[in-house]
Amino acid sequence: MFQDEARFGRISDVRRCWAPKPLRPVCQGMLTHEYTYAYGAVDVCTGELDSLILPHVNTECMQLFLNEVSARHPDECIVMVIDGAGWHRSDALKAPENIYLLKLPPYAPELNPIEHVWDELREKFFHNRVFKSLDALEDHLTLALKTLEDDPSTVGSIVSWPWIIGAFLTSFMN
Repeated sequence: MFQDEARFGRISDVRRCWAPKPLRPVCQGMLTHEYTYAYGAVDVCTGELDSLILPHVNTECMQLFLNEVSARHPDECIVMVIDGAGWHRSDALKAPENIYLLKLPPYAPELNPIEHVWDELREKFFHNRVFKSLDALEDHLTLALKTLEDDPSTVGSIVSWPWIIGAFLTSFMN
């Protein structure tokens, strides 16, 4: 599985949209510094996504996420690829028995396919939206994540990169 966190806030993401001529669409804008964080881990072979919405990015929240993934997959041994965030390197972070943490090279977010899941969420569920409260944002984020969790074929089409699948096949054949 590949793991990452993403920040979602009440800052609107205004993007182009279609409207019939001669109408010009009007989009609301908002700049409010309130955020929540989505933690996610994706299986690039099956497209299965595990996610959790937490209030912070820190060691304690990362531990909660790892424990949740472990509980969702109790009979599996998971190699979870993580980046070099400070809360991932903390000595206080303890991987559950069935999870082995494998760190990506520094400054290489392009190697983590879950980054594209965050792009998909923002593009399909969050552009041209304004939320009245952080609770409304979290409700919408929950719905968006649940939609992707329930659609592994779409997630798989986003994250099943040939070089990753090839690496898995090569390692299993040897």
